[in-house]
Amino acid sequence: MERRTFVRNSVLFAGGLALTGAGFVASAQGLSYVSKRPVQADRNFISPSVDKIIEKIKGQISNPELSWMFENCFPNTLDTTVQYSEQSGISDTFVITGDIDAMWLRDSTAQVWPYLPLVAEDEELKKLFKGLINRQTKCVLIDPYANAFNKGAEGSHWESDQTEMKPELHERKWEIDSLCYTIRLAYHYWKTSGDDSCFNTKWVEATKLIVKTFQEQQRKKGKGPYSFQRKTTKPYDSLSGGGFGNPVNPVGLIVSSFRPSDDATVLPFLIPSNYFAVVSLKQLAEIASHLNLESKLAEEALLLASEVEDALTNYAISDHLHYGKILAFEVDGFGNKLFMDDANIPSLLSLPYLGAMEGADSLYINTRKFVLSTNNPWFYKGKYAEGIGGPHVGVDMIWPMSIIMRAMTSNDEQEIISCLQMLIATHAETGFMHETFHKNNPEKFTRSWFAWANTLFGELIFKLFRERPSVLTIV
Repeated sequence: MERRTFVRNSVLFAGGLALTGAGFVASAQGLSYVSKRPVQADRNFISPSVDKIIEKIKGQISNPELSWMFENCFPNTLDTTVQYSEQSGISDTFVITGDIDAMWLRDSTAQVWPYLPLVAEDEELKKLFKGLINRQTKCVLIDPYANAFNKGAEGSHWESDQTEMKPELHERKWEIDSLCYTIRLAYHYWKTSGDDSCFNTKWVEATKLIVKTFQEQQRKKGKGPYSFQRKTTKPYDSLSGGGFGNPVNPVGLIVSSFRPSDDATVLPFLIPSNYFAVVSLKQLAEIASHLNLESKLAEEALLLASEVEDALTNYAISDHLHYGKILAFEVDGFGNKLFMDDANIPSLLSLPYLGAMEGADSLYINTRKFVLSTNNPWFYKGKYAEGIGGPHVGVDMIWPMSIIMRAMTSNDEQEIISCLQMLIATHAETGFMHETFHKNNPEKFTRSWFAWANTLFGELIFKLFRERPSVLTIV
């Protein structure tokens, strides 16, 4: 395919500070903007309301490449990853990540999330959400410590992991955010649709198990029941300390053995995930109390949320050499702190997106400046873009979702426009988002079918359509 490049002049942002001058090299002309969606007969799930909003939003986007990317990405979860069924009138929705034929609790929630505003007008979409809540409830009851599940009991490539594997599990990495995402999905579905039929006895049982698991991983009564080791050449794929991770001082925070990237934590109190847990526990308490499900459950959830919140105030904040008071990424309760951010969500950058912190909070502003600077060891600036990466793929590899999240959490239209231009320049003419791309070569990317990144990009465009439509006419 014929290619040419050009240098655009625009306002760029680094660490929250505007820098004028030459921009990044942008790529790709000569593209034919033909939809890459499967033909309708081959789509996994069809939602008329989603198809309708795609056409409506496309009509507002002036840039044909951006419009094409949105059309490809926004419905990608429905088109290619949803496996919906009903048994005796009960909905069941299994959502694979894309090129991995398994369902992550985190990814499945994030993948359907952009469609949530449309459930009130689409009964079939409502069934899909209820089915996913049912499926996630089932998963938590199988094992609250697992991050990824099979559709059935077919076993896994990771059966040799030294942990309590079950045939229903794809992988058993303990990540706080997995359980938080299940609450996030159920809570916001209820708030958006008004439908509380998914809050049955099994759901209550699962949420009790979530609270119990969080309490166990505060490690006040020892290390708890979870441990994990893997025979691997990748140090981030296994836990030190005999499978329990590095030591912690039990100060009230919750241990997350792994990050949302599925990489092992260095210091086991992962700060973004603990903030997410506070939000989720409060949402759980609201559901339990308003629906009179279980008063003790609401009380325990609120008490735990308060304890974690207090511990965050005492242990997560520190004075940085250049940025004043900021949040650490990980701590251990002994006073040790790791300063970085990872692209995967929850991240420090994503805290306002998750409802964990106000974007105008000075603590967040300072932290944001840090994570979007080269003082963050996993922030890269290259020829085509700048953004956050992480150890999961390695150095010089930027995650598009970090650029998307930067735009999602920004109130500055020039910064948002710059993010959109970087995304346009780095999809490697595929029309889709990827897991990562090399900072100087977008054609060097990982995961050509990664539905979370695709629908997150679609969510950004949908958000701009509703809140800042003028941006879509000037990119």
